[in-house]
Amino acid sequence: MKFSSFLAIAALAAAGTAGAHGGGNSSVLFKFDHGTGNQVFRSAAGVPTLNTVAGVAPGGAPWGITSLDVTIRINGDIRGRGEGVVLLGGDGLGTRAGPRQVILSLFCRNVPVPPAVSAALILTPFNSEPVDLNEDGDFVVRGKLTDATGASPPLNCGDTIDNRPVLLIRSVTPANPTTGAPATPGAWFAAGLLADGHRDGHGGKGDSDRY
Repeated sequence: MKFSSFLAIAALAAAGTAGAHGGGNSSVLFKFDHGTGNQVFRSAAGVPTLNTVAGVAPGGAPWGITSLDVTIRINGDIRGRGEGVVLLGGDGLGTRAGPRQVILSLFCRNVPVPPAVSAALILTPFNSEPVDLNEDGDFVVRGKLTDATGASPPLNCGDTIDNRPVLLIRSVTPANPTTGAPATPGAWFAAGLLADGHRDGHGGKGDSDRY
């Protein structure tokens, strides 16, 4: 067999493998194509309690989000855009109120033990850098998701069936240049919802690659 023919066959085989894993977009870990605002309270045995998620308290008033398009890749890259992160209650209704930046936090899940189909969230987040929130409640994120050690989200972070990861859009305590304290994430305002079938790059428009 000629060397050129061998290369052509090898290339076709590689393409077939890539197509079988993620529809030709196997670098995508998760895609979130819409979101939901926070609800401050939920019921616990009939008693109102804070709607805490992954150990993170909600903002003190209801918040909304108009649209969200975020892609997270297996190397930890995050690209996307959110629009309309604004208050849905209080005198600041319809505004971003005090926040001028947000941080996105991804929480993975433990592996479920059969017959269970879901497991508890792992309370160690993978955070983006702070990104600006404009006067309309819009933001663009482009960077890396890392935990406190600098690690990226693992491949077994969750799936799109029942054991789904959680993506929170959170307030920011700004960095303190005097003390050297870094910016830290605070309460959650909104959350991302996974696109149908968008685990490991299955389908999707790839719009977030523009950001």
